Amino acid sequence: MSVPLTIEWRIVTEGKEKRIDSKENIFEIVFSGYKLFPIDSPLDIMRHKESDQIGTAIVNKITFENNQTICTYQLVKLYSVN
Repeated sequence: MSVPLTIEWRIVTEGKEKRIDSKENIFEIVFSGYKLFPIDSPLDIMRHKESDQIGTAIVNKITFENNQTICTYQLVKLYSVN
């Protein structure tokens, strides 16, 4: 039985991110399905697939469970709050 896996090079939040540590700018986002992100490398953050980059993040942790990916990342640059 195969498991679909997508390799991502940017984080598209769709506004679903949740701040879990405001001092360190740590966020968590849950994606349906299994997505693999590079860890400890800067990635672009975008609000929507076709929108401009709003910041840069470094993924700290990825967890796969119940056909979901839980991605924990640190926001290292913010270009726009909208």
